[in-house]
Order: sequence, then C-alpha cells, then structure tokens
Amino acid sequence: MANQPSIITRDVDKIYSPTGNLYESVVIISKRARQISINLKEELNNKLADFATTVDNLEEVFENREQIEISKFYERMPKSTTTATEEFLEGKLRYRMREAGAEAAKAE
Repeated sequence: MANQPSIITRDVDKIYSPTGNLYESVVIISKRARQISINLKEELNNKLADFATTVDNLEEVFENREQIEISKFYERMPKSTTTATEEFLEGKLRYRMREAGAEAAKAE
C-alpha cells in the first residue's frame, strides 16, 4: 500500500465511459471519496480516543509509541480519492442519477 504513488495518470476516456459525461463521473468519484474519508476519520478518532488524557504532560506525549504507530498507519494508507477512482473504474460503485424532470420542477 505504501509503495503506491499518490499521483497516477488516468485515462480520461475510462472515467468518461461509464456515465457518458466526464463531470458526472468526477462528481460520483468525489462523493465516494468523501464517504471513504469520513469513515476513515471516524475510525481513526475512535482508536485515538483510547489514548485521550486529561493531563498535559510532555513526557507522556513522547512516550506513547502505539498512538504514533496508529497515526503513521493511517498516513500511509492510499488517499480516499485514489480508492474511490479505482472503485469507479473497476465498476464497484453503484450510483443513480436524479431525474431531469425533478430538477426542472425544483427550479420553477
């Protein structure tokens, strides 16, 4: 996981083809990336909550190696946008579009 580069060149046609619109595809990927990011943040916060202390002692902060290892693990994970893009390109995402009539009725 840590060996994956953070910047990968993507074929725009592969992103375009599932929806027929590049911008719709990007919106789908970004919404999925946001979901992944929120889930990971909650998971990390839950794990780090075990280490929360009410005393601010510098010695305790530097001695807590387990907390540092947990944080480093999450830092090395692939970015949520990369994961969401891979899921989209592999066809693992289910999505639905709003009907055009529903949007037109709201605009009036």
